[in-house]
Order: sequence, then structure tokens, then C-alpha cells
Amino acid sequence: MAYVISDSCISCGSCAAQCPVSAISQGASQYEIDPNTCIDCGSCAAQCPVSAIAQG
Repeated sequence: MAYVISDSCISCGSCAAQCPVSAISQGASQYEIDPNTCIDCGSCAAQCPVSAIAQG
């Protein structure tokens, strides 16, 4: 199951820089993870300074 970004996201972009498959992009109000591209590696969750990313 792909990772998801919660409303706690502060739009810092650290998760997008860490994603090895470029599944994360800036959405309208915060960053978003494309579930079809996400490989469930968890790199983004480990990088998030506010723990806004978890498996969906």
C-alpha cells in the first residue's frame, strides 16, 4: 500500500528530494504522493521532519 501525506505537511519538500522514483510532487496545498508510482520504500517517511507521512 502506498504512503500518504497527512494535513500535517508543512510543504518543506524534503520528502520529494528523497523519493527515488519521483512519486512526490507539490499539490494545491501540500505535497502529494502518486500511489501508482510509489514503491513503498519508506524513504520519504524517514525524511519528514513533522512525521506527516505514513502508509495508507
